[in-house]
Amino acid sequence: MTHGGDVYSVGNEGREVFWNAPFPSELILFLFAAIAIAICVYGFYLRWQMWKAIGRPEKRTDQPGERIKSLLLNGLLQIRTFKETFPGIMHALIFFGFFVLIFGAAFDATHFHLPFLVPFFNGTFYLWFSFIMEVFGLAVLVGIVLAVWRKYIQKPDRLGYRGKADAVADDAIILLLIGGIIVTGFLLEGFRLYVNVNVDGYTWGGWSFVGYAFSKTLTGISYDTVKVLHKVTWWLHAFIAFGFIAYLPFSKLIHIVLAPANQYMKSLKPAGYLEPIADFETAESFGVGQLEDFTWKQIFNSDACLKCGRCQDGCPAYLSGKPLSPKKLHQDIKEYWLERAPVVMAAKKAAQEGEEPVIPEPEKIMVGDVIDLHELWACTNCMYCMEICPIYNEHVPMITGMRQYKVLMEADFSPELQLTYRNMENNSNPWGIGAHMRGDWAKELGIKTLAEDPSVEYLFYVGCSGSFDDRGKKVSVAFAKILKEAGVSFGILGEEEGCCGDSAMRGGNEYLSQTLAQMNIDVMNGYGVKKIICTCPHGYNTLKKDYPHFGGNFEVYHHTEIIADLIAKGKIKLKKSVSGLFTYHDSCFLGRYNDIYEQPRNILAAVPGMNLAEMKRNHAKSFCCGAGGGRMWMEEDIGDRINDMRADQAIEIKADTIAVGCPFCLTMMSDGIKDRAMEEKMKALDIAEIVWQAMDSGEPVEEAMTPEEGAPAEAV
Repeated sequence: MTHGGDVYSVGNEGREVFWNAPFPSELILFLFAAIAIAICVYGFYLRWQMWKAIGRPEKRTDQPGERIKSLLLNGLLQIRTFKETFPGIMHALIFFGFFVLIFGAAFDATHFHLPFLVPFFNGTFYLWFSFIMEVFGLAVLVGIVLAVWRKYIQKPDRLGYRGKADAVADDAIILLLIGGIIVTGFLLEGFRLYVNVNVDGYTWGGWSFVGYAFSKTLTGISYDTVKVLHKVTWWLHAFIAFGFIAYLPFSKLIHIVLAPANQYMKSLKPAGYLEPIADFETAESFGVGQLEDFTWKQIFNSDACLKCGRCQDGCPAYLSGKPLSPKKLHQDIKEYWLERAPVVMAAKKAAQEGEEPVIPEPEKIMVGDVIDLHELWACTNCMYCMEICPIYNEHVPMITGMRQYKVLMEADFSPELQLTYRNMENNSNPWGIGAHMRGDWAKELGIKTLAEDPSVEYLFYVGCSGSFDDRGKKVSVAFAKILKEAGVSFGILGEEEGCCGDSAMRGGNEYLSQTLAQMNIDVMNGYGVKKIICTCPHGYNTLKKDYPHFGGNFEVYHHTEIIADLIAKGKIKLKKSVSGLFTYHDSCFLGRYNDIYEQPRNILAAVPGMNLAEMKRNHAKSFCCGAGGGRMWMEEDIGDRINDMRADQAIEIKADTIAVGCPFCLTMMSDGIKDRAMEEKMKALDIAEIVWQAMDSGEPVEEAMTPEEGAPAEAV
């Protein structure tokens, strides 16, 4: 057999690319390829016009090095996809296999036309190339089988919503196209090898082991018949591939482009970052009341959403029976965008040059028609959805934006939050207790305020729970005693301290949160505060990440960081042994927001006699207590109580003590224990309480810090 004058024989292994496809088959093939590519490009052009049509400007081009790194790690190497084993392996088999096959096929189809670029495409290189292509082709087939099993046999809940499966037609077409390309490719190879080995004397057919194995089943069939089958399969293979290319921008396959783009444009802001409203004096509207109020990138998030359901699979609101599904939220916004974008595009196209387009008023209300009000307020801001999303979609800021509109523009929010906000406005705490009582918990400890001694190293920012909640005050006492025992220089603000503003901000009342923040910052800056310690992760996160927007630049530490450091440096000694089985509950605002997972566990591990076990959901996949995002002050009147579900997870491993590092979590876990009637067998303790007991303080924590005590009477 010859091609271009080269004779293929042993020692010069290779193959004819367009074997059994004489002229003008090659030209026809490239013509249809060009048509398919043109359709694909046109589809992306239409999509680009839709992306531009709606949404406020937002730049995602800063720090290109970090963005390229994200693209390589998560787009090319699929690191984030492997956060879940089975779906990760399934997707990797298809992705890596298809990625290699696409470039291999392009390489293979053009190497005879570009001999000066690839003069080595024969001999040993060719054999290994053939073998690798077989391996990756087989990988794609295995991935397709796993995908079919998962989508149509297993049918996990997260691939639908409340038992309703997502539309399966698009997925079926995609799997058929990819599977069709691979299967026809192997059939094509088998037909060719049947002739090459038996007629042309090729001795290296076994390197293409899948096609070679198929060729062995063709015994008894004439070579002419095989050539006809080969030619038919050749065209079938080509047109399935062209269909795949043309279909790409009009289907879920578009994620092949959108997912890497989203990974490149991921937020480089700190975890849980919310953009503050900067123009209260001049803006006519606040938050997101209509689709156009989102940024274009937020709308792009919804278009890029893969519908994989990972976010839904760990969402505490969804799992407890609330209406919210992070996946459904994105899909509902996308569906509305697909309706709205053509209307806006047509209006802009109809406008004369230099004229402002007359865009019809939206027919739907964002919160009400597109997103249900109950969905909006079910979110706990736990950020599981953003932590687990393989393409870095940003659900929480979108939810907060819609909350801001409802609160600031329509004053439409729950009565419980109305009371909470009013208390914050009047007395700078959610319970509305007089500010003069903020420092009462510390009166007998000899702790000075900064007004008395501003020269201390640390400000202990106690927070509202630590100042007013009966249970939280005991944590403040325990931690303050630890600091005193270790000789740490610290003071408090007392009645000059105000609410950090976290619940107001994440509940949509940005104006109130900024007011509270500015009051605290003015006081702290007035005393020259440099370092701050918080026992509440919500205050910790707010002071650390949000206060710098308003001139509050401090070194902020969580009390578990300080305690872990004191233990490591030998400044406190843990002598007294504890008994029973402990489990640690990761606070969302400590873990996912600030990556503090190991310090609390290191502290517990240092306690004598500690027997520590993990709940099924822990670390980055921990289950929320239900109090974040302003939910601390709202009733759960739909579905199960989130804190009860978390308590059940501790009960499941037969824990005696739930250790926490957050006053919200402490309240919610204590309430969960009560709801499950487990008060006699289980308790919830803050890590500071456990450490103070282990320091042989002479105060048994079990008696001095009973979990039955909760919010102050004034909260009722």
